[in-house]
Amino acid sequence: MNNELPGRAPRAKKRFGQNFLTNRDIIARIVQVVRPLPSDHMIEIGPGRGAMTYALLEKLSQLSVVEIDEAIIPYLKEHCPFPEKLQVYHADALAFDFAQMFPDVALRLVGNLPYNISSPLLFHFLSFSKKIKDMHVMLQKEVVDRIVAGPGNKIYGRLSVMLQYYCHVEKLFTVPPCSFSPQPKVDSAILRLITKERRPLNAEQEVMFGKVVKLAFSQRRKTLRNNLKPFKDTLCFDSAKVDASARAETLTVDDFIRLTSQLSDGN
Repeated sequence: MNNELPGRAPRAKKRFGQNFLTNRDIIARIVQVVRPLPSDHMIEIGPGRGAMTYALLEKLSQLSVVEIDEAIIPYLKEHCPFPEKLQVYHADALAFDFAQMFPDVALRLVGNLPYNISSPLLFHFLSFSKKIKDMHVMLQKEVVDRIVAGPGNKIYGRLSVMLQYYCHVEKLFTVPPCSFSPQPKVDSAILRLITKERRPLNAEQEVMFGKVVKLAFSQRRKTLRNNLKPFKDTLCFDSAKVDASARAETLTVDDFIRLTSQLSDGN
């Protein structure tokens, strides 16, 4: 069932990648899997017309939202049934400093992310992984499938490895195009990311980890030996128990962790 919100709603803007979620059954299902508690410090990315915002506010004591489209904010506030609970930040989520704005609390993120910048947004969120408890985000189904893919799968890649290193990842359910206005041309899916409290690499090593993974997948048809040539003086594949003639898509997250640890030890 697709029910538009009442009133003269702002139109979606292509430059912001806006596809407003309107299916109330899907919204209810998202709220159900998010399981918001009154005490949660939750941030919604891209609230748009507020359909999910208002549903979340029924469960929360407060909700912060980050919205880039200044023109939509008055509508969002005017139609909010719980204005005293809503804090609106007019900002670009790609540049939003979660640590500075919320210095002393653990955060939960939720949102229907713009599909044209979903990967950069996810990497931006990862830079605040120490602060973010979990994320429930709507993405293009193809992107979600890539994120949860395992080694040996042709869609397994840099995004898969990076997100699986920092988070426990889970595809929850698919959302059809008819659930949005305007309708996208692709299926969407809800992704759950629960950040890992403990990770095997320290902060400096994690920077190196990101470089190794990026280089390893830079040319998918080439072997690790070729793609990781910039590290040839310090990288020992045998010590890391990794086959230099393999391609990046065959390596597990643990394999990349061992490569990074070996590089750190070698330096």
